[in-house]
Amino acid sequence: MTKDVRLPMSDTVPPRADDPGFGEIRAQTMGVRLAVAPWELDAAQALRYRVFYDEMGAHPTPAMAATRRDADSFDGAADHLLVIDHARGEGPETVVGTYRLLRRGPATRVGGFYSSAEYDIAPLLGFDGEVLELGRSCVDAEYRTRGTLQLLWRGIAAYVFKHRIDLMFGCASLPGTDPEALAAPLTYLWQNHLAPPALRPRALPGRYVEMNRLPAEAIDPRAVLAELPPLIKGYLRLGGFVGDGAVIDEQFNTTDVCVVVKTDLVTDKYYRHYERRLRDALDAEGRAPAEPV
Repeated sequence: MTKDVRLPMSDTVPPRADDPGFGEIRAQTMGVRLAVAPWELDAAQALRYRVFYDEMGAHPTPAMAATRRDADSFDGAADHLLVIDHARGEGPETVVGTYRLLRRGPATRVGGFYSSAEYDIAPLLGFDGEVLELGRSCVDAEYRTRGTLQLLWRGIAAYVFKHRIDLMFGCASLPGTDPEALAAPLTYLWQNHLAPPALRPRALPGRYVEMNRLPAEAIDPRAVLAELPPLIKGYLRLGGFVGDGAVIDEQFNTTDVCVVVKTDLVTDKYYRHYERRLRDALDAEGRAPAEPV
């Protein structure tokens, strides 16, 4: 595993001519940007297969096993955030992290959101503002460092900033499919981070698994937090909530919870960074710079 280093803030590389996103945010040899070319999406799907199926024991369909790609009908409507290591070259091998981003408008064109197969997300769809589903997050084993996660969050913040996202949600996974073995984290999440009723998705009746499985005094919050997956801990640090009920995902060999995050804290650091760059550019040149996002 690579050394866990704190990557410094850096300039945004201007978007390519065909890039609908925000360009590339660079830090040393690493960068984060949206996929544009078909080979970039293919590389993300290949990475997802290696992590979910080869490493985590998910069960591929015959078509997935034949192509060694994790792909579904939502991929074509979504944007795909990529973490790139330019030290690896310029091809598919440079893609070392990915996150799928699906907004309300594109989701309607493919029949809705992925999460609706597990949760009643009507409270989220009724939210007065732009919503974003996050999913299919994974990072190559060699790059699972704080620096890589920081790059992913900076990319998400830039995307949220550009598209004026007000609310994010998605299914986050705990390893394994035995609710009893996961009783402590499920109970902790339900007792301490349950979403308010107006923003509370609920697991579908046929898939609902009770989360509140232990008395409060049986939970060691510090121990539970230490064992939670980094992605879920990241959501909680941003004031995230969970929906009511877990869902067993047999295909992916996981137990899912639905996470809901209002974007105020996600964009706060990005706004400050953007405003600082704008102020510095005005001081240096006496004029407003081109839009960076």
